[in-house]
Amino acid sequence: MHNFANTVLWIYIVLLVVGGLIGFLKAKSQVSLIMSVAFAALLALCAAGIVFQYYVADILLAALLVVFAIRLAKTKKFMPSGLMLILTLVALVLRHIH
Repeated sequence: MHNFANTVLWIYIVLLVVGGLIGFLKAKSQVSLIMSVAFAALLALCAAGIVFQYYVADILLAALLVVFAIRLAKTKKFMPSGLMLILTLVALVLRHIH
C-alpha cells in the first residue's frame, strides 16, 4: 500500500507544478510558480524516500489545504484555488486508504 501512497503523491506533485506553471503563464504570477515548485520539491523528497517520515508529506499537504482554503475564501473564485483544494484533499485521503 505504501507504493499506492507514493504514486498518489507523484501524481499530485505533477499537478501542483502544472498548476504553478499555468498560474505563471496566464497571470504572470511568479509567486505561484515559486511556491508550487518549492512544495513540489519538498513532496518529491518525501516520495523519493529521502525524507523517511511518512507524516511529513501529510503535514505539507495539510499546509497546502490551508493555503488553498484561504485563497478560495479571499477570491471567492473556484479556479484555481478551489480545484487545488479539492485535489489536495483527495490526495491526502487517497494516501490513507488501505
